Amino acid sequence: MRTFLVSIQKEDKFFVARCPELGVTSQGETLEEAQANITEAIELYIESFSEDLPRETSKPFWTTVEVAYA
Repeated sequence: MRTFLVSIQKEDKFFVARCPELGVTSQGETLEEAQANITEAIELYIESFSEDLPRETSKPFWTTVEVAYA
């Protein structure tokens, strides 16, 4: 078992899910569908490229910053 970082954002009508560690992207009409689809996409990636799978690394720190703009 391995844990991967996934980001899910609402973009227009879809939720877009991205796994930056593997470069895998998927989407869904709901948050739950996007989560299920990215899980499946990651599993398929691992099946196809298991020998190229990066070693587990420390998890990145993600945060937000506020920037003023005109």
